Amino acid sequence: MRRSGVLMPVASLPSEYGIGCFSKEAYHFIDLLKEAGQSCWQILPLGPTSYGDSPYQSFSTFAGNPYFIDPEDLIAKGWIAKEECDGYDFGEDLESIDYAKIYHNRFKLLRTAWKNSHIGEDKGFRKFRKESACWLEDYSLYMAVKDSFDGASWIEWDEDIRTREPEAIQKYNERFAEEKEFYQFQQYLFQVQWKKLKAYANKKGIQVIGDIPIYVAFDSSDAWANPELFQFDKECRPVAVAGCPPDSFSATGQLWGNPLYNWKYHKKTGFEWWIRRLDFCYRLYDVVRIDHFRAFDEYYSIPAGNKTAENGTWKPGPGYALFAAMKKELGEKEVIAEDLGFLTPSVIKLVKRSGYPGMKVLQFAFDSREESDYLPHNYGHNCVVYTGTHDNDTVLGWYRELAMPDKVYCDRYLNLTECKEEELQWEFIRAAFASVADLAVIPMQDYLGLGSEARINTPSTLGGNWQWRMEKGSFTKELADRMRDMTKLYGRLP
Repeated sequence: MRRSGVLMPVASLPSEYGIGCFSKEAYHFIDLLKEAGQSCWQILPLGPTSYGDSPYQSFSTFAGNPYFIDPEDLIAKGWIAKEECDGYDFGEDLESIDYAKIYHNRFKLLRTAWKNSHIGEDKGFRKFRKESACWLEDYSLYMAVKDSFDGASWIEWDEDIRTREPEAIQKYNERFAEEKEFYQFQQYLFQVQWKKLKAYANKKGIQVIGDIPIYVAFDSSDAWANPELFQFDKECRPVAVAGCPPDSFSATGQLWGNPLYNWKYHKKTGFEWWIRRLDFCYRLYDVVRIDHFRAFDEYYSIPAGNKTAENGTWKPGPGYALFAAMKKELGEKEVIAEDLGFLTPSVIKLVKRSGYPGMKVLQFAFDSREESDYLPHNYGHNCVVYTGTHDNDTVLGWYRELAMPDKVYCDRYLNLTECKEEELQWEFIRAAFASVADLAVIPMQDYLGLGSEARINTPSTLGGNWQWRMEKGSFTKELADRMRDMTKLYGRLP
């Protein structure tokens, strides 16, 4: 079945409070997707972000980002006054997120709402706390203890709580019982608001494509509470960390720093933690895009302490055994395999055996020196085509910086010679839609015809990433109509 969708981070939605959230603007965005004939809304990971603001480095693989909680819902409940809410400074720029101001003020707002909510008396909250205890207890204690150590990572805490001695766990649980409730309150609101928004999208015929990072952050409740899952030494320090070797994005590779999995342990447990994680994801999303899929075949291991990713080695991952276990426990689920980068025959074999569609990115297609698998005429049906992803520049930004031989090749292939720049992105969208790929997903910035100022992320850089927000009112009915026309033209209407 031919379908199409839009890639748009929740954080990038317009809102009155500094960052996109589960507010009326999100519902309006879904309405416009419906009008535009789209079938899918793809988002980035929804976890709470840490230093660097990346949704791929989260304090928990199960928790949700409290920044996405809609303040207007708290006002409607009477937990905070609108005047007080409006008094916080969440940033002045309507097209960029000021994470420092969000961090310093959003929790103050939420704390006021929590104190006024008497949430401990709420039946829904008590039920949520009981049903989510397997991760919520660890996460809420982690965040409370982390705050008491001035935000330091768990590896820097006092030894008794760092190593989770039972007496220490009991002591800190008692000391921070109220603070734990504050963090549980946030997660309850997140879950309630997100599930309501997702149900609205599904009612409108829109599937939500979630994104699951393959790795968890070292500074996370997952790593602290489950050290046996990872390649740690006796001091619970990583012996090796994750990343990518040198490539077109970075001459020294990408040093992500995430802890690597102890796959022998995971296999011994029947991949219990992974299955629990994936089951949780399918409670949040309709489809799951699994980031860095190739690492299930072979993962890149960089010795801990290295300053770049140049000296890593490839090591065997769990292979198909993980997905066999997943299918046995959860049944057949919709997955998108992020299989970008250098693909060995064994990676290609794993993707094919899984049956999951891989990804094609048009910006990777136009190398004048050689034929590329990313050129539309080389696609099979079982794939998802993108003009670009969150790690790419926008189409216009990318095209403006394209080397001349590649630009000539691109112009010839897409017949851009007479195309005006303000229309150029539509020819890339047309190429994606006209391909045989079952699903075509276009970043919202490309539909809006934006340049490099709207880029979401530049890999291997710190600062200036994850900040773009869509200008309120820029997703017009006229744009939705044009999107629908192209969707209909190429047989992708629902």
